[in-house]
Amino acid sequence: MAAKIKKGDTVVVLAGKDRGAEGQVLRVLPKEDRCVVQGVNRIKRHTRPSQSSAGGIVEREASIHLSNVALKDPKDGKPTRVGFEVRDGKKVRIAKRTGEVLDV
Repeated sequence: MAAKIKKGDTVVVLAGKDRGAEGQVLRVLPKEDRCVVQGVNRIKRHTRPSQSSAGGIVEREASIHLSNVALKDPKDGKPTRVGFEVRDGKKVRIAKRTGEVLDV
């Protein structure tokens, strides 16, 4: 199954405490149907000091379910669903909202 959301895509959060937030996808976890989005779903992790790090409270992004994010349309900036088409013998992702090609 081809990935509808990939690393580096700009997405809009549809549900949860960060609803309406936009960010870039840092990592996709396809086995868990989740992704990590920059600046979204921030958590605080209490870490113990070790030889390499000082320890303390570290803030980082946690993963968010793929059903709660939608790709940002390159034309109008609103959330869009993703479809696939074969253009010039190559399979590309398209925005369902405007028909714009997402893969550069």
